[in-house]
Amino acid sequence: EINGELDLHTFKPSELSPLLKDYIDECRQRGILSLRIIHGKGTGVQRERVHRFLEKCPHVASFRLAPSDAGGWGATLVALHPS
Repeated sequence: EINGELDLHTFKPSELSPLLKDYIDECRQRGILSLRIIHGKGTGVQRERVHRFLEKCPHVASFRLAPSDAGGWGATLVALHPS
C-alpha cells in the first residue's frame, strides 16, 4: 500500500535503493510528500543506508529522525519536493 509509510523490516539491505527509489517516485506521483520510513533501531545499518540514499536523492527536500512518538531513531521522516 502506498500511503506515505514504508516499513523496511522485511527487506534485505541490497533491496533498499531500488525499493526507496520506486516508493518515492510513486508517492510523488500520488501527491504524497511527507513520508515515514521505518528502518528499525538495531545496529543502525539500515538507517545509515536509508540516509545515504536520501542524501543523494534529488526528490528529497529534507529528512530527519522521527520524534519519540513516531518511532524515534527507528524511523526517518522525509519531506519530498513536489513533482
